[in-house]
Amino acid sequence: MTARARTALLVVDIQHDFLPGGALAVAGGDAILAPISRLVQPESFACVITTQDWHPQGHISFASSHPGRKPFETITLYGREQVLWPDHCVAGSAGAALHPSLPLDKVDAIIRKGTDPKVDSYSAFRNNWDQGANRPPTGLAGYLRERGITDVHICGLARDYCVLWSSEDATDAGFATTVLWDLTRPVDPSSDDAVRAALERRGIAVWESRFSLEDRG
Repeated sequence: MTARARTALLVVDIQHDFLPGGALAVAGGDAILAPISRLVQPESFACVITTQDWHPQGHISFASSHPGRKPFETITLYGREQVLWPDHCVAGSAGAALHPSLPLDKVDAIIRKGTDPKVDSYSAFRNNWDQGANRPPTGLAGYLRERGITDVHICGLARDYCVLWSSEDATDAGFATTVLWDLTRPVDPSSDDAVRAALERRGIAVWESRFSLEDRG
């Protein structure tokens, strides 16, 4: 079996609300749209998965759900730090829609996350902590294992939150994990050194996308 036959591409949260003009815009997020679209090719990966933030109205991560609080403030939630966000990616809204540049006809599965009104969810693999200090799985790890996947390449938004958490959880789930660094963008650009160091400490490869296909053989 070739490396390509064991490798999945995970495209994280390419949604209108995370792109310039959106409710929680990531600077430069639009710059990764065209190269990701070119990368999404069935002949390059055994399967392609995309995630979609999909929050109910009044989600616990929204600053508007906490009177007197403002977006980007932090609170303690279930004993952990929680960033409060602007209302974003509300289920069924235009802002929650995947960007049309993403070729959905070549995507095998869409994982919707953040659907529990009381629990945030950055990772494609597991929710954030709930009231019982659990991190419930999304089912993605099992899906990939049943497809015979051993390696996961990750791109999308945002580098310092959903990409980082998804990468760490992919590694914890036993997948050889690679972040396509140039096909991600951060909420906070000053976090780049810390994010790269966190990935490397976990043994997660950090590649530039122009090398991703050649290096897998």
